Amino acid sequence: MQPNFLNESQALWLDTVNRFMDNEVTVEYVRKCDQNRDYPYEAYDKIAKQGWLGLLFSEEEGGAGGDIFDYTLMAEGLGKFGFDFAAAVLVPTFTAMNIGKYGTAAQKDKYIKPFIDGKIRFSVSISEPDAGSDASNTKTRARRDENGDWIVSGQKLWCSGAAAKDTVIAMLVRTDADNKHGGLSVLLIPNSTPGLVINKLPTLSRHATGTTEIFLDEVRVPADALLGEEGQGWEIITKHLELERCAVAAAYVGNAQTAVSKATQYAHERIQFGKQLWDFQVLKHMLADRQTEVDAARLLCYRAAQMAAADVPCSREVSMAKLYGSETLKQCALTGMQVLGGYANLPEADMERYLRESVQSTIGGGTSQIQKTIIAKSMRIG
Repeated sequence: MQPNFLNESQALWLDTVNRFMDNEVTVEYVRKCDQNRDYPYEAYDKIAKQGWLGLLFSEEEGGAGGDIFDYTLMAEGLGKFGFDFAAAVLVPTFTAMNIGKYGTAAQKDKYIKPFIDGKIRFSVSISEPDAGSDASNTKTRARRDENGDWIVSGQKLWCSGAAAKDTVIAMLVRTDADNKHGGLSVLLIPNSTPGLVINKLPTLSRHATGTTEIFLDEVRVPADALLGEEGQGWEIITKHLELERCAVAAAYVGNAQTAVSKATQYAHERIQFGKQLWDFQVLKHMLADRQTEVDAARLLCYRAAQMAAADVPCSREVSMAKLYGSETLKQCALTGMQVLGGYANLPEADMERYLRESVQSTIGGGTSQIQKTIIAKSMRIG
């Protein structure tokens, strides 16, 4: 369903991504990666060849010079057949943009072009067993040795995409035990670093991109691995999450639209009691509610993206988009399961996969409850 409030170039861009997903990626490929828990390397390479990994980078950096609204539209299209696939592209891009903003000239030379060309990937590692929504409770410790290198020890958790080949992990670590927020820093650590132990977890969702736990025991990282300044980690991660939530909300919308469209198509094709399911008002109204919610979620995404592209403070609007987009995806997948009935439980129907991924959507990147806390904070009077 093509939104009619986009301008001509925006509508063409979204249509281009949607057609790419239909013809070059396909729902069958995304389904197969999920079933086999395989990282979508082949499709990732195709996206790199399109130049889309460089969408947010300037032309001088080898990118396309797009803005966050362009990126949001791409995220909506990439999420068409499930958020997990979109995450394989979105998660690396978030960190790449942080390197573009906070990295040294040497780090930019080392990482940005290889990323745009699809030769390396990125993952971000924030959470720990005792630091989820409260990321400032990070305990993984990084200290300098006599040569200036970093020695890192601790455990990280829920690091999406960290096990994929040629991946560099942007890891939030504690460099000052006495300063809760100001004592956090970000280190760029290749996943091939000696001593780094990465285990892919058998989670309900995120089968293809994968989410991992990471163990570090006196792991040595070069001195120049520090992203930004020492103690700047909280700022980097906070800004990271704002861009992340804008994009993931759009990917949720893309998948939610597919869930509604597929359920609507099935309701027109399935005959029960001598007529189409669509002719039963109770189902028709369920789908009408879901489509209304998808359209509302899309508008919230576009508003947040427009504000971000104009460099207008929008943490409230981004949280609204993330909150409503994730909850809408869950409701659309649940309704799809109900409309498709027994068929919905089969992998080839895809709806059970959309439902699994929707459960994660209200948790990953900041829970729905955290988004409500951010929104409520903006509503404080006095």
